Amino acid sequence: MKENKYDDPGFFANYSRMLRSVEGLSAAGEWEAFSKLLPPLQNKRVLDLGCGFGWHCRYVMEQQAASVTGVDLSEKMLEKAHELNSGPGITYRQQAIEDIAFEDGIFDVVISSLALHYVEHYDVVCRKVFNCLAEGGSFVFSIEHPVFTARAAQDWYYDEAGNRLHWPVDHYQGEGRRVTRFLGNDVIKYHRTVATLLNGLLAAGFRITQVEEPPPSPSVLEKYPEMKDELRRPIFLLVAAVKP
Repeated sequence: MKENKYDDPGFFANYSRMLRSVEGLSAAGEWEAFSKLLPPLQNKRVLDLGCGFGWHCRYVMEQQAASVTGVDLSEKMLEKAHELNSGPGITYRQQAIEDIAFEDGIFDVVISSLALHYVEHYDVVCRKVFNCLAEGGSFVFSIEHPVFTARAAQDWYYDEAGNRLHWPVDHYQGEGRRVTRFLGNDVIKYHRTVATLLNGLLAAGFRITQVEEPPPSPSVLEKYPEMKDELRRPIFLLVAAVKP
């Protein structure tokens, strides 16, 4: 059974109050870098894996895509997506990312934002994405950076006064399940090294075109100065790849 923490009422309530939940892509520190990795979307058939509230689906259609299918395991997330980001060309499907089974070559672009660290079998997802993409299709995803996921604590090292001294990295090579605290709840994530993430794409047949480890953009930092410590270590890894 895939974990579906987002349908827990308390967890979902906390998630709904996050800046990126309330304000959408403008409050996402990695969005500026992520958007630059996307290919032209006009007339493209797009799949969004782990679509959440549907902010990316809305953006895709604003770029005049032909259609977008948003996939998410959470019923509550999809209810919110229908409420906030529905419209012509947008279809939502309740399903685990690992369980997708689309026809070969049915999409031109597949995107995924901060969802793949919840997936146990990353290599399987890479192969399924490769198969459902048309030739020349693009796969662009963001994920929590392995520097961030290596330790289950996912927290800073503090001095006695509570000041953040540094971000500790340990057990980096020990890939696998991590039980972390997120929004006051235990949440299961999966840590993988950068090498595993990139080699999984190569093994599936992809050609990697760009890799980014973006800090929050200046505009986001100006609007949300509390994000300044995100400049001290990478929190996101962004990857763009194409199906030859």
